[in-house]
Amino acid sequence: MAYKSVVDEAKQVGIAIELIQLGARLQLIQAETTLSRERLLKLYKEIKGESPSKGMLPYSTDWFISWQPNIHSSLFMDIYQFLVKNAGSSGVEGLISAYKLYLDQVQGIEGGEALLSITRAWFLIRFFDAGMLQLVPCKTCGGRFVTHVDELNDNYVCGICHPPARAGKTRAAKLEAQAVAHA
Repeated sequence: MAYKSVVDEAKQVGIAIELIQLGARLQLIQAETTLSRERLLKLYKEIKGESPSKGMLPYSTDWFISWQPNIHSSLFMDIYQFLVKNAGSSGVEGLISAYKLYLDQVQGIEGGEALLSITRAWFLIRFFDAGMLQLVPCKTCGGRFVTHVDELNDNYVCGICHPPARAGKTRAAKLEAQAVAHA
């Protein structure tokens, strides 16, 4: 009979709770903890008051390259790599710490909304570890941004320095501008 540590199990439950509170999908929590699926389902229902969402996880590197998601993904990845390099943080603890710092940064901006879910952040780290994505410096501002590894990036200019033509022209932005004009 294998010995099960109560302390180790408590740590796993703590990690699962934190991931659930941050909005992680069940598949991510299963991959990052040693708790059974049944235990995680009960825990999820107890914390969220509902069953976890079903369906496929978002699995594409392309999402991280589009304009606004790229800015958010780049911010998160810079934070994560800084924590790995300077704080010795890694694994699921590194993911949680970096994601919380990302949320603090984004929510600190007026009207700031997090585009990057913790599940996408988890995939982003996995794509970096697999050598599919990398951070490349912008030749204009020097910031580091997420790009595909196989792209030519000698003269890379980020989406902040050179936003796409339709940037900020969404229906929500138009309605917000109208509301400000009428105030």
